[in-house]
Amino acid sequence: MIRFDERVAIVTGSGTGIGREYALLLGARGCKVVVNDIGGAVDGQGSGSARPAAAVVEEIRAAGGQAIANHDSVSDPAGAQRMVDAALREWGRLDILINNAGILREAPLQAMSLDAIEAVIGVHLMGAIHCTRAALPAMLKSGYGRIVFTSSASGLLGHVDQSVYGAAKSGMLGLMNCVKLDCKDTGVLINTVAPSADTRMSKGLIKEELARNMSPHLVAPMVAWFASDQCTQSGEVVNACGGYFFKVALFKSQGAQFDPQEPVTLEMVDEAWPRISDMSELEPYRGTLASLEPNLRKLGRL
Repeated sequence: MIRFDERVAIVTGSGTGIGREYALLLGARGCKVVVNDIGGAVDGQGSGSARPAAAVVEEIRAAGGQAIANHDSVSDPAGAQRMVDAALREWGRLDILINNAGILREAPLQAMSLDAIEAVIGVHLMGAIHCTRAALPAMLKSGYGRIVFTSSASGLLGHVDQSVYGAAKSGMLGLMNCVKLDCKDTGVLINTVAPSADTRMSKGLIKEELARNMSPHLVAPMVAWFASDQCTQSGEVVNACGGYFFKVALFKSQGAQFDPQEPVTLEMVDEAWPRISDMSELEPYRGTLASLEPNLRKLGRL
């Protein structure tokens, strides 16, 4: 059985929905959990409530686990630091950070107010940055850490009226890919989940016949595995929905390589577009320079 005895986790936005399931599963497997939630509305507005986080803490404790509540906003860097300080003060360590907190405000980009844009980016992208930045020193010092970011189909593929939300969720991939390199060979692993579930945030967005098969507890095992000792991967993106888990990755076409020592014209690009866009022979995308170098060697330019 996969256990988390002696491990300490922070789960942001874990008073309700998917985050609640993450906290409960970790707590049931022996993890000590900081249950973070401001108790706000789906759109992040309102004065908030301490009750959702407190209720999850009570549930974990009633089952014999250990948990404490935190009500700071992830969008506040000082609040993110207080979460980490709470874990270190209570249990002396921090092993796991699950960046789950989120809000949703839907509108076409041109119709969104600047305040709404900043709120969505502030919680999703900046919230993940603040919490990860605060958590990393303790993890790097101990030589162990598991960090999970949360993306979504809106960030991977797009969704109507969710341009800012999608931009923030797409930003998780760049954040993960860079932080994983910064943490290479340190024992700190960083991965991303793109979950879908029937929660208050998804009401009205998912057809009923699908929603009844999309309980949030079906997502939690994937995230808990990313947070476990058994996970040795870093930089993975996995969709999790309705008990279905699959890896998402970037691929590239064979493309068209012109001699970089000769002029490249607009007409040459136009003529080559079928080759540039042909995805019948895919290769894993490993970066621009890593793709260019073998082509230049074939041309004898290196």
